[in-house]
Amino acid sequence: MTRRSVRRTLAAVALAAAALLAAQAPGPAGAVPGATPAPIWSGLDARDYSGPIGAPGTLLAKTALDPALSLPGAGRAYRVLYASRDVHGAPATSTGAVFLPRTPAPAGGYPVIAWAHGTVGLADQCAPSAQPRSERDSTYLSHWLRQGYAVVATDYVGLGTPGLMNYLSGTVSANSVVDSVISAQHAGLPLAKRWAIVGQSQGAAAALNAARRANSLSKGSGLDYRGVVATGTPANIEHILWQAGPGFPPVTLPAALNAYVSYILAGFDDARPDLHTDRILTAQGRRAVRQARILCYGELSEKLDGAKTADWFTRPITSIPGVQAALVGYMSTPYSGYDRPIFLGQGLRDMDVPAPSALSLYTQMKAAGQPVELHVYPDQDHSGTVLASLRDSTPFVARLLR
Repeated sequence: MTRRSVRRTLAAVALAAAALLAAQAPGPAGAVPGATPAPIWSGLDARDYSGPIGAPGTLLAKTALDPALSLPGAGRAYRVLYASRDVHGAPATSTGAVFLPRTPAPAGGYPVIAWAHGTVGLADQCAPSAQPRSERDSTYLSHWLRQGYAVVATDYVGLGTPGLMNYLSGTVSANSVVDSVISAQHAGLPLAKRWAIVGQSQGAAAALNAARRANSLSKGSGLDYRGVVATGTPANIEHILWQAGPGFPPVTLPAALNAYVSYILAGFDDARPDLHTDRILTAQGRRAVRQARILCYGELSEKLDGAKTADWFTRPITSIPGVQAALVGYMSTPYSGYDRPIFLGQGLRDMDVPAPSALSLYTQMKAAGQPVELHVYPDQDHSGTVLASLRDSTPFVARLLR
C-alpha cells in the first residue's frame, strides 16, 4: 500500500468513525461551562501592542506572573511578550508564560519543556497566560516542573496580541512554540539549551507541527531540540471538514465539536480571505463564526449546544475552488519529515478527537518510516488521557532530556 493510499483509506475510516462517535456522544467531553473570568494581564497587556517587533524569537517584555496564575509546582513564574510570525508570514507577537521549578537549577540550567495548550478560544481574554489554568493542566504542568524541567507555555500568535489566533494553523502554531523557547533563552533565566515539546488536543497538532520544523526554525539559536509528546492529536481533520455542507454531517454533533468547527471556520477565513468561505454560510453559520471570534471555549460550547452544523452551509465547502488544497496547507498535521522521537498518546473513549484520527496519523507515520511510538489508553477520554499518559511520557521525556 502506498503512502497516498494509506492516507486516503485512513482518512475515510476517520470520517466514518467521527460521524459514528458524534451520533453516540451525549455531550461535550471536558467542556467548561460558565462565563470566562476577567483576564489578569500581570501588568503586561499586549492586546494593542504597536511597538517594534524584531526577528522571530526576540524577547519584547517580561514581567512577574500574577501569583493567582502560577502553578503549584512552580517557583518563579513570568509573563512574556515575544516576536514571531503570523499566518501570512508577517512579523507578529505572542504572549506566554515561563515557569521555573522550585528546586535549584542544575549546572547548565533547567532543561525546557515547551507546552502547547489545547482549545481555549480565539478571543484575547481566553489567553492561558491571563487565566488560571484548569485543574488538569495545573497538575500536568506541575508534574513536569517537579521532574526538574522549566516550562515555556506559549499562548499562540494573536491570542492576547493583535490579530486573530488562527485555530489549528500549522504554520502559526509551529512559529509560536519554537519562538517562545528562543525568546526564553534571552530572559536572563537559568535555562539549558536542551528542550522538548509537549502538547494536547489543539496543542498536540501544534506540538507536532513545531516538532517537524523545530530545528529549521531555531537554526542559529544554539537550541538542542530532542523530541515531542502529543496526546489527543487532531489529525486528518481537514479530510472530514471538507465533506461539510447541507446535509453533512447528518447528525447533531456534541457541543464541543460544534465549537471546534466554528473555530476552524473563523481561523481559516482569516487566513484565506480570498476564498470567501462566508459566501457559503447561512445566517446561522455566519453567527457561529462571529461568536467563535469573541467567545472562549466553555461559553461557545454552551451557545452551540444542540446546533446542527449542516444547517450552517448553503453549499458544500468543496464548491469553493481550491479549498481542499487550502485546508491541507492550513491545518494538516505532518506525518513525515521528523528528525527526533515522537510520542503519540490516545484514549479510546475520546469523543472530542475520535481515536481513528490519531491512529490514522500513527499508521501514516509508520509507513513513512518516522521515529514514532504509540500509547493507547482504552479507558480514557480526551481529557483523561493527558494525566494517564504520564506513566509512559515521563520516562520518554527523561530519555530525551538526560
